[in-house]
Amino acid sequence: MKASNTSCGCKPQCRILKRCFLFFATISILPFGLIYMLTTNDGSYRITKHYESENDTFDGTHSHRMAQKLFPPEMEEKIEERMSLRAARLAEKCSYYGLDVHGNDSLHKPNAWEFLINHKHHLLWCNVFKAASTSWMYNFNVLAGYSPEFLKKTKLVPLILARKRYPRPSVEELIEAQNGSITFLIVRHPFERLLSAYRDKLQFALPHTLHSALGQKIIRKYREKKFQLKPSKYAIRWPIFGEFAEYLIDEYKAGKMLDMHWTPITQFCTPCQVKFDVIAKFETLDEDQQYLIHKAGLSHLIAPQWKNSGKGKNTSDLLKKYYSTLTQRQIREIYEIFKYDFELFGYDPQPYFEMAQADNPVE
Repeated sequence: MKASNTSCGCKPQCRILKRCFLFFATISILPFGLIYMLTTNDGSYRITKHYESENDTFDGTHSHRMAQKLFPPEMEEKIEERMSLRAARLAEKCSYYGLDVHGNDSLHKPNAWEFLINHKHHLLWCNVFKAASTSWMYNFNVLAGYSPEFLKKTKLVPLILARKRYPRPSVEELIEAQNGSITFLIVRHPFERLLSAYRDKLQFALPHTLHSALGQKIIRKYREKKFQLKPSKYAIRWPIFGEFAEYLIDEYKAGKMLDMHWTPITQFCTPCQVKFDVIAKFETLDEDQQYLIHKAGLSHLIAPQWKNSGKGKNTSDLLKKYYSTLTQRQIREIYEIFKYDFELFGYDPQPYFEMAQADNPVE
């Protein structure tokens, strides 16, 4: 009984001791818990710049910290050599074809119209459509101060947003801005880029747009009459690739200005008249983007992007599906349109000649 009475008498004291222990433990641990919460991903924007927390998660890309970890010195050396070889080829071919000589035509004078100049971050970009243009328009809009949340929600065209912050420069402004800056462009196999533009702007054109109207114009001019006798719900309502090819060839021969989505890069960005520090390629874009962002010192602001990657990457089967419908003549004449792009950036047209059909006797 005495032992039992002692145990019962201890209970109130034990409870008090336990409460005191929990109280002091909570007070001791709470500050560390708060610090932890404020420095984790979910709360990082409360104590750091807003863009840093956004950049850790936006659109599923790697964070800037991850990008830095994935860019070791040996990779930098490899890509430096790659860029050096591309620049050397460009200079050699520009000289060979006389494209580095100044003149008055569109190939022999700088075309500053398509450049976006970010003075704050010393970055200049020639926006080549259908060559990761959506991805880098996003990055340039982030660098211009638009928040990722706004860019996700807005219905405004990214290029229109960009031009509000990046007015089209003059040639003099472009040349001056190059001092102490990085000038870059992204190139792509001309026939891949052309197919991507055709599919995006004509085959899958949105109704009641300029490209939808252009598609109907091409059909009226180039579609064989046997397919135009009776409208049918089964009729193809966009220009087939062969019709588009004929339209493109005729426009070029007539000396007309081509649509910006398939204008040759040599004419669009005049790389023989403007010095580019980085020539990224669609085929090595993952590494090239990391290198560019690293060299520009912008890994804390932007990350490598792959917007529209599903539509943008043409598989060999998809390329064969479309280019096998063209004739050897059509491939030859389209090659002539993009000849300088092939030569300056080191692309091979031969596989496409092998895909093409034999010419008709009349051709």
